[in-house]
Amino acid sequence: MKIPLQKISDPVIAASGIDLFVLRLDMTHPHISGNKWYKLKYNLKEAKRQKKETLLTFGGAYSNHIAAAASAGREFGFKTIGIIRGEELRTADLTHNPSPKERGTKGTNHTLRFATDCGMQLHFVSREEYRKKDSAESIDSLRKQFGDFYLLPEGGTNDLAIKGCAEILALAEIPFDFVCCPVGTGGTLAGVISSLKEDQKALGFSVLKGAEFLEQKVQKLIISPLPPPAGDIVMQYHFGGYGKHTPQLLKFIEDFEKQNNISLEHVYTGKMMFGIYDLIKGNHFLKNSTVIAIHTGGLQGKLHQHSPV
Repeated sequence: MKIPLQKISDPVIAASGIDLFVLRLDMTHPHISGNKWYKLKYNLKEAKRQKKETLLTFGGAYSNHIAAAASAGREFGFKTIGIIRGEELRTADLTHNPSPKERGTKGTNHTLRFATDCGMQLHFVSREEYRKKDSAESIDSLRKQFGDFYLLPEGGTNDLAIKGCAEILALAEIPFDFVCCPVGTGGTLAGVISSLKEDQKALGFSVLKGAEFLEQKVQKLIISPLPPPAGDIVMQYHFGGYGKHTPQLLKFIEDFEKQNNISLEHVYTGKMMFGIYDLIKGNHFLKNSTVIAIHTGGLQGKLHQHSPV
């Protein structure tokens, strides 16, 4: 399907002198949505080429990547294993579909239940053990436990993911000055920067607190580095850290959805869009600039919006 580029024309933007568009990657696929489709695209092809039957990956309680990888496994014929951060999640009830009142409460987890419904085998580890997940010793231990598998990093970010994300801007068939996206592991931003023209700039909005390390990480991931300042990461819109939110953020999301008929969630897209509006109000962008915001999907996380992660 053709991915819509939706112009925002609510009163704030209409009065700003800025043209703001949302690239609706959330409409890419019902479950492998947004940037996850592009991160997984070439990894799935490589797994097939290597004749791997199993995908193994990592994520937290409400990980968009875990949900997308599980769905991709079901759709493209792979077994899937998810290494989940937090041993306490073993007690989560994954056997029934929670009611709206139950969603986000202790004992229910829509994301992990969806993953198991897709056939993903979940393996819960402590946070201390999870921090060692990228070490050769940890990977060797997982191979001894689960056998041969194709390894997908946390968030799906690797060289093949960057290659896929570098194709995203080809969907934006208009001239633009700035492109914005939320930043978790940095893969999507690196792919986007890799495909910029010299007169364009990318802004990443970190959803992590204390994530200054991301700037160096993204620079290492970029396929074809452009001279600075091709891309910057804005650090002040994390709202307390990954998965955290405030009443102010939730109110903004509610108002934005009513004005523009575009759903956001509080972990990624809501924070990015709040930051864009705040920067526009602060005259960060020159008048008559065209700004594209990449909607990276992840709306499955919206089920948990009113419960801290």
